[in-house]
Amino acid sequence: MTVIRGAQARRSETPSGVMTTFASPTQGGASRSLWKVEAKPGVAGPVHDFDSEQVWSWLAGAATVELGGETFAVAAGDVVVMPAHTVRQVLADPENGYVAVVTAPAGARAMSADGADYGVPPWIA
Repeated sequence: MTVIRGAQARRSETPSGVMTTFASPTQGGASRSLWKVEAKPGVAGPVHDFDSEQVWSWLAGAATVELGGETFAVAAGDVVVMPAHTVRQVLADPENGYVAVVTAPAGARAMSADGADYGVPPWIA
């Protein structure tokens, strides 16, 4: 069993938001990564894809999720299962932004919408 203390959470900041990693392979050998996303009001995440499934659970605020050509309005309490190889973009609510918790397999690789490999984001490593 591995215990990861709160003080060991890792923070990564991008123009789209702040990701706080709670569990990942580099924090004790977890086979899944778990992180929190905090997006400021009106922020649009990048159009991108992943090679594996992600599960997003909204804790606060709201967002618009564009996933595989469909658009979904989500808010606190909603969960979105984002399949692998499905282009997505998450747009934060213009007034409140959002907070979500996300999980994905360790080593999940990000890619551009056209398939160019971006590698494993630091919040998943």
